Amino acid sequence: MSISVGDKLPSATFKEKTESGLEEVDTASIFSGKKIVLFAVPGAFTPTCDMNHLPGYIEHRDAIVERGVDEIAVVAVNDVFVMAAWAKSSGGDGKIRFLSDWDAGFTKAIGMDADLSAGTLGLRSRRYSMVVDDGVVKALNVEDSPGQATKSGAAAIMEQL
Repeated sequence: MSISVGDKLPSATFKEKTESGLEEVDTASIFSGKKIVLFAVPGAFTPTCDMNHLPGYIEHRDAIVERGVDEIAVVAVNDVFVMAAWAKSSGGDGKIRFLSDWDAGFTKAIGMDADLSAGTLGLRSRRYSMVVDDGVVKALNVEDSPGQATKSGAAAIMEQL
């Protein structure tokens, strides 16, 4: 069963590459007491994710933050090194938080896992965005197709803030 508006995010751990090295961060430390825009992509560097979804959030970052958002984060079922490389190559480093759900633990816990083996990606995340306030989902936008980023894009999320 997928997460819904009004649900509290489950406890999960992500990995991040920071200036001090590899770190594990849990959902409580990311979401407690904060308003976060979280969006998920099927894979870093994949066409829709890299050319459409992420760039919109980078471009509209300041406008989103001005609407009372503490932070914007992207999550993908990719390893921490891929996420760090994507942060740097995309220009999103320091603007968007890049979370590695390396074992799909978070993705599975919220029911957003998808078998994209037909596209050679294997187990990944569905494409979605959400507004999370103090760990509770306030808005949720799930794409019907992994190749689309309209419902879950930055323009759509700004209408919900």
